[in-house]
Amino acid sequence: MPDNWVSVPVSELFYLNPKSEIADNIHIGFIPMACVDDGFSGNHYFEKRIWKEVKKGYCHFQNGDIGIAKISPCFENLKSTIFQGLPNNCGAGTTELVILRPINIYAKFYLYLFKSQWYIDEGTKYFKGVVGQQRVHKGIFTDLHIPLPPLVEQQRIVTEIEKWFALIDQIEQGKVNLQTTIKQIKSKILDLAIHGKLVPQDPNDEPSIELLQRINPDFTPCDNGHYAQLPDGWCAVALKDLCENINGLWKGKKEPFVNVGVIRNANFTKDFKLDYSNIEYIDVEQRTFAKRHLENGDLIVEKSGGSDNNPVGRTILYEGKSGVFSFSNFTMVLRIRYNDTVLSKYLYYCILAKYQTGAMRLMQTQTTGLHNLILNKFLLMSICLPPLYEQRRIIDQIETFFTTLNLIMESL
Repeated sequence: MPDNWVSVPVSELFYLNPKSEIADNIHIGFIPMACVDDGFSGNHYFEKRIWKEVKKGYCHFQNGDIGIAKISPCFENLKSTIFQGLPNNCGAGTTELVILRPINIYAKFYLYLFKSQWYIDEGTKYFKGVVGQQRVHKGIFTDLHIPLPPLVEQQRIVTEIEKWFALIDQIEQGKVNLQTTIKQIKSKILDLAIHGKLVPQDPNDEPSIELLQRINPDFTPCDNGHYAQLPDGWCAVALKDLCENINGLWKGKKEPFVNVGVIRNANFTKDFKLDYSNIEYIDVEQRTFAKRHLENGDLIVEKSGGSDNNPVGRTILYEGKSGVFSFSNFTMVLRIRYNDTVLSKYLYYCILAKYQTGAMRLMQTQTTGLHNLILNKFLLMSICLPPLYEQRRIIDQIETFFTTLNLIMESL
């Protein structure tokens, strides 16, 4: 501790839990715990109330007082504030706030001290109560010795702290902006990819329409007149003509049963990958599982669930072992009909690109609070299909770009 600092108990610098005496009809600011922000901001909000409604059964405070949460986890989450802007200079609030009224000190310096890890550690040493309802010992608001610098130094320290906080806020905002930019870049890469603008065409590649008709002479593409900008060798084809769709699993009631892992909507991550950490295992009919086990390269589509902000239609690519997992009745699987015409990973990127443009919002309906995919619209979705070798080049280029962008994201 510097030479011109002293150590004193909290009780010498603050009045603890003072009481207010004001007229019953006066408007004051009422602050429940939810109106005090976590973290270092020290922000709070209030509801306007009449004093007679809250003068009993609540703590009292005024502008300039410090309020500190004494209950876990609010205490550890730094729920503490300096009250300001209260109507008629007065307030009341939850009794889970301890009120400290400063005596000839700079309150903001001590607010930051009460948010320090040192103070939090001191408070959590003496927690009392059951788990989830523990409270700090009263002694940290009365007997604990805390530093007392000269008043002008308290003010200089606060100025320096807030200068660094402002810089950190700028860095954090820059990080958020960069993350948003990276997401937009990824979306643009996918858009370029599915319109033939990401890699150059090779005139030696077999056109996709010829390949499709060689495998299936009855194949009829979409009206390419609507796709005049498609590169040479590409064609537009409905999703249903490239894949069969298989509905998800119901448990069933007939023996024999088999215990299998079931992929659910909850296993879809925000970046359209598969999270294996919370796979649900259930007993299902063996005959049902035989028809609905996942194969490497299947596309698992969310057909029920979603929300207004995240419509149904999220699709992930299954790249695990065949026959190990199944999928729930809230999903369905798209399985490539002709592996020599379209690569499942290319199709995955096509659907992801369309999802990110908001196309799926036009392919859902809502009943009893549940969003459902309109299957006919979804399966008639047009896919711009390049030659097979160009699909591979597109996938390689997408993944090269995405790997670099992911490394940037991880370093933030």
